[in-house]
Amino acid sequence: MPKILEIAELGQPVLREKSLDIDNIEDPAIQEFIDNLIQTAIDSNGVGIAAPQVFEPYRIFIINSRPNPRYPEAPEMGPVAIINPEIISYSEEKEKGWEGCLSIPGIRGLVPRYKHISIRYMTREGNIEEKKFTDFVARIFQHEFDHLNGVVFLDRMESSQEIITEKEYQRLMTQAENLNDGG
Repeated sequence: MPKILEIAELGQPVLREKSLDIDNIEDPAIQEFIDNLIQTAIDSNGVGIAAPQVFEPYRIFIINSRPNPRYPEAPEMGPVAIINPEIISYSEEKEKGWEGCLSIPGIRGLVPRYKHISIRYMTREGNIEEKKFTDFVARIFQHEFDHLNGVVFLDRMESSQEIITEKEYQRLMTQAENLNDGG
């Protein structure tokens, strides 16, 4: 039975360190860790979570995109373990979007990210995959990839004026839904 792991919050040194490659994906401890990371993402309504966020300095993260209270418009994808990832190429076009982080609870920020990316990573079965991600899933990938390099979304923001509380974000999203519904 997978267990829920403690989430490191901003200020913990592990969130600012460069992570280490995983050499032996077949190690039962690594496979168990992947299961625990997936369970932690699900339990916390995260659309992604990286190993450093649970105090482990490894180059692995989970993408688990699905509609949930934190991201009601999220597309369905996951959970997928992304191991030793690299970004092969990215679009010139960037787009700002609201991001939150399980390690920085209570706030959101408008973060510019590449709209399209091509990536390479190892699966939990040890296969090398190459994929193209766009829009929200590309945003998740870039956000989690940053965690592997000691970067948090606040570092990517262009202005501290574009930070809001989670409560205000939820109010804005409800207001936008009401406008879209003609209310």
